[in-house]
Amino acid sequence: MIGVILAAGMGTRLMPLTKEIPKALLKINETTLLERMIKNCIAADISKFIVIVGYNKDKVIDLCPEIAEKYDIEIECIENVKYDVTNTSVSTYLASKVIEENPEDFILVNGDNVVDPQIIINLAECEHTGMIIDNFKTLNEESFKLIIDNEEMNEKNTIANGQIQAIGKGLDIPSSSGEFIGVSKVVADDIADFNKILDRLIGEDPQNYYDFAYEDLSKIKTIDFVMTNGLKWTEIDDHTDWENAQKLVEELEN
Repeated sequence: MIGVILAAGMGTRLMPLTKEIPKALLKINETTLLERMIKNCIAADISKFIVIVGYNKDKVIDLCPEIAEKYDIEIECIENVKYDVTNTSVSTYLASKVIEENPEDFILVNGDNVVDPQIIINLAECEHTGMIIDNFKTLNEESFKLIIDNEEMNEKNTIANGQIQAIGKGLDIPSSSGEFIGVSKVVADDIADFNKILDRLIGEDPQNYYDFAYEDLSKIKTIDFVMTNGLKWTEIDDHTDWENAQKLVEELEN
C-alpha cells in the first residue's frame, strides 16, 4: 500500500506562517505536519509514499530524504507545476496516474490534516475503496458534507455498498450523513475508473476537488464509509484551525 500526501498548496489563509514554507512543513512540538502524517501511515504498515509538491517545493523535496532515512521508508516527490492555478483533483491525478502503471492500493490524505492515528489504521483495514466520515462533529456551512443513501452500520462501524447522493459544502445539514475529512483509500482495482473520473473533473474545471470523484465512483464501485465515531481530527485552513491543531496534538500525545 502507498501513502499519497497532497502538499502542493499555498496556504494563503495562514500567512505569514506560510510565507516561506508550505503548510505541510509547519511544526507542532518540533515535528512537521508532513512527518506526523507519514508516522500515522507507518503505523498502518505503509512504507511507500508519494508527496505532491508545488508551493516552495524545494523545501519539501529537501526534507523528504531525511524523513525517508529516519523511518527506513521510500518517498517519491511529484511536482504539480500548476499548483497555483489548479486544485486537489490535479494533484491527486498526478499521483494516481503513476500508481495506475503498477496498480496498488493507496491511502490519500491532505497534507494539512492532523488526525488520530487510529483513523488511518481503520481505513487501511478496509476491503474496498473507503472514505473517512466524521459522524460526531456538528456540521456547519464550511463542512464538506455528503449524503449517503444507505446508512446501515455493520459490525466494523462502516457503511458499505452505499451510494453518494450528493457531496459538497452547500448541502442541507439535517440531510447530511456527516463530513468527509480528506482521508480516503482507493483500492488497486478501482484506480483506472477513479482516474477517468478525475480526468473528466479536471477537464470541466482544473479547480475541482478530488472529493467529487467519489460521488461517481460510488455508483459503479463499492465504497466503505468509515465513521470516526469520536476519533479526533482537524484540517488546517486558517489561524483558528492552526490553534486547534496544536491543542489536538497535545491531547493525542498526552
